[in-house]
Amino acid sequence: MTSETAPAPRFDLPEPDAFTQAYWDAAAEGKLLLRRCGACGRTHHYPREFCPYCWNDTEVRWVEAEGAATLYTWSVVHRNDLPPFGGRTPYVAAVVDLAEGPRMMTEVVECPEERLRVGMELRVAFRAEGEMVVPVFRPRG
Repeated sequence: MTSETAPAPRFDLPEPDAFTQAYWDAAAEGKLLLRRCGACGRTHHYPREFCPYCWNDTEVRWVEAEGAATLYTWSVVHRNDLPPFGGRTPYVAAVVDLAEGPRMMTEVVECPEERLRVGMELRVAFRAEGEMVVPVFRPRG
């Protein structure tokens, strides 16, 4: 009898569906997409098929983000038992304000913990995670 161990489940990768596939395809090309409502003009993130402000579901389109953001808040994670996060600790889980208006949960990379400041300018970057590419942010400049 052979003992086969199933690989640990991954909790860090999205599961694209027919609607979000465009978002993940753009990320693989180094582009961050947002949703903008043609009815009220507001931009939102996370991607939804309707506008969370005016509830319009016919005039909401994908738009490419500028990629600029400012740091709203963060937490340095020193322990995470879920694979594969444990191998990446410490890491900076963050919320950023995108130039287009929405807030986005993300990770700040390439920045020492002591340099993190509320309002610091960030720029989108992309990190390959297996077959997926995910948006992260690093200091601008």
